[in-house]
Amino acid sequence: MSSTEVPDPDIVQPMRPHQDDAAKRYSMAELEHARSVPEEVEMKGEHPDYGKVDSEVAKYSSAARIHISPEENTRLRRLVDRRILVVMITTYFLQAIDKGTLSFSSIMGLPKDTGMLTPEGKVSQDFSWLTTCIYITILVVEYPQNYILARVPVAKYLGFSIIAWGTVLACHAACKSFTGLVVARTLLGLFESACQPAFVILSAMWYKREEQASRVTYWYMMNGAQQIVGGLLAYCFTLITDGPLKSWQWLFMAYGIISVIFGAFVFWWMPDSPMRAKCFSEEDKHLLVERVRENQTGLQNRVFKKEQVWDALTDPQTWCYAGIQFTTTLPTSGLGAFANLIISGSLGFSNLQTQLLAMVLGFYIIIVLLGSVWLVKKFNQNILTMLGFVIPSFIGTILLMTVPNQTFPQHVGLLISYYITLSFWAAQTLGLSMMSRNVGGQTKKTVVVATNFIFWSAGNAIGPQVFLSREAPKYFTAFATHLGCYALLVLILLFFRFYLARQNKKRDQLAATGVNEARDERLAHAFEDLTDRENPNFRYVY
Repeated sequence: MSSTEVPDPDIVQPMRPHQDDAAKRYSMAELEHARSVPEEVEMKGEHPDYGKVDSEVAKYSSAARIHISPEENTRLRRLVDRRILVVMITTYFLQAIDKGTLSFSSIMGLPKDTGMLTPEGKVSQDFSWLTTCIYITILVVEYPQNYILARVPVAKYLGFSIIAWGTVLACHAACKSFTGLVVARTLLGLFESACQPAFVILSAMWYKREEQASRVTYWYMMNGAQQIVGGLLAYCFTLITDGPLKSWQWLFMAYGIISVIFGAFVFWWMPDSPMRAKCFSEEDKHLLVERVRENQTGLQNRVFKKEQVWDALTDPQTWCYAGIQFTTTLPTSGLGAFANLIISGSLGFSNLQTQLLAMVLGFYIIIVLLGSVWLVKKFNQNILTMLGFVIPSFIGTILLMTVPNQTFPQHVGLLISYYITLSFWAAQTLGLSMMSRNVGGQTKKTVVVATNFIFWSAGNAIGPQVFLSREAPKYFTAFATHLGCYALLVLILLFFRFYLARQNKKRDQLAATGVNEARDERLAHAFEDLTDRENPNFRYVY
């Protein structure tokens, strides 16, 4: 068909097959025609208000919804994966392995060399503060960081942050005391605080709603990958017994230098948005914007809106996401920081065995996260999947608290119990992906994401503190606290599912009674920076 023959005034069909592959492409004439459709179709209330649309988004968005074929959509998604997903996965892997250095170095001589051993030779309570100080810093800077991220080129800011935290990580090798480490860890928290909020923004900007759960899972499962690679590398570094630096110093130096080099690469390789992506053609920029229209969560808007702040603070969603992060990160941070001390001290494995056993834990985390996203794709049930993965955490924690630890079979059984306690990570990951899919309005999203990561950092800051040095190696108080977190998480998830289902039912009832705004198949207002509660056409995923 020609670019002027449009059988459906709401949808523009692809014009011809692409010459290079079977995917369908769109001519610029078709795209311009799609943007002018409202001039032909005068329907009150179904025109986009360009006064509410960001100027860059308005340049590349159409007034009418454009139909993108499955083949073309696959081609576009692969373009994005190569430029965006690869960077997110690698960045998060480096951040995870950077954080894991503290756990690995805990049995490589760092506590002894920096004066963090008690007279009895045990690791003192000071060690837990090396994790806590990172998250106290994030707690303080999270709102400013999210405000900045909403107003600067995201990719450039992310590249700068990676270079900065890599530099600070390398400087850990020069620390000779607890005070020096606290300063270095605090600066590390400052620069690393931009990573996850940037990823939530990037996921919503570049990917369709149904793609976001898997993409968030892919970069989040680098926590497991770092256990595998980090355990193997830590084992290699442990073999360094002489030379000008200790093994733990080489560990920090190596990871820091690699992070700096990769940060420079991100600065050059990663586009800031679909509109500013010089690596893509003008036609593809239009299509990349249009393919996320169905999200209805907005794409970009740098205007601060006070009413959206109030919307965020009064929305139960905000506090459910925050609660999910708090109840999952509190156990995560403690188990992460004390993992190797628990395995070597409580379960009786040698230092080298402990480094290698961390690899098994990494494989288990990856299996949990991939399994959760597979279940979500198959059954489209996010919260029920999250609830299912909390059950093994209850079982594993109870076994760690009650089973005697005297024989080798008991050591192995308790090690497996320790592994399955981390099943709740599925809830943490799916919670992040639900937030990117369910929150509309850029100012509201900034507040929700900031609040989410403030609670995330609060849980991470508290987590190591419940591992009391006087209770080593059983840490009964810590595991009892974890049980309380899992119980609270279940209550939050049950309420959250009820609330979102109820909101969708109300909107379906509006659509059934003939309210056009609640059944706008053209999605004319998708880029107007409406919040999810302002847009009756929005439906929540749960």
